[in-house]
Amino acid sequence: MDEKIRETLMNVSVATIATTLFRRGLRNQVIQAVHPVARKGRNMVGPAFTLRYMPAREDRNQLVEFRNPKHKQRVAIETCPPGHVLVMDSRKDARAATAGDILLTRLMMRGAAGAVTDGGFRDAASIGELDMPVYHQRPSSPTNLTLHEAIEIDVPVGCGDAPVFPGDIIVGDDDCVIVIPAELAAEIAQEATEMTAYEDFVAERVRAGVPIIGLYPCTKDEHREAFEAWRREKGR
Repeated sequence: MDEKIRETLMNVSVATIATTLFRRGLRNQVIQAVHPVARKGRNMVGPAFTLRYMPAREDRNQLVEFRNPKHKQRVAIETCPPGHVLVMDSRKDARAATAGDILLTRLMMRGAAGAVTDGGFRDAASIGELDMPVYHQRPSSPTNLTLHEAIEIDVPVGCGDAPVFPGDIIVGDDDCVIVIPAELAAEIAQEATEMTAYEDFVAERVRAGVPIIGLYPCTKDEHREAFEAWRREKGR
């Protein structure tokens, strides 16, 4: 991933990115119903590396499967490239855990930018202490083998109703997670930065008692001129 784009996306909110994508007709890029295991105060940004689960069939998903060196869940942990986000399609089902603290600790030690599942993680308290952003639906204790089979790696998936293709750019903040199509990442980063500057200006004006109509969105020249002066003053 281009490091300039990564750095830019580290400083914009998912909400702002969602608006820039909506302007382009993309309405379903937010991964629904996932939340930070623990808030980190910084964004998670990286290309998607995916793992897809399917409903488990009992004869294929006994505990002995974890001894298989080709088990897709374990392989995903060991092959997710540094700087990437492991995105897991868990069928929006948090009744069984997608992974636990040991696997996610290994993922962190291998340099991943983060992890997200539309299911749940076990050992959530320990995962929340990791120095890596992680997102899930809610804590879960049963092993994934009880309900889910890890079946494919690095393929298009649906995570929380959002389409995710390998290499798409994943951004998570302290609220939620969004998926940026890879080919749009540079322009979305630039536009979101511009929007963030104006939103910061608006927040100052609103706290100073300025009415919102004509200010947000900007439809009056007086606010446009004030914003340009504010940018020069702030160096933004």
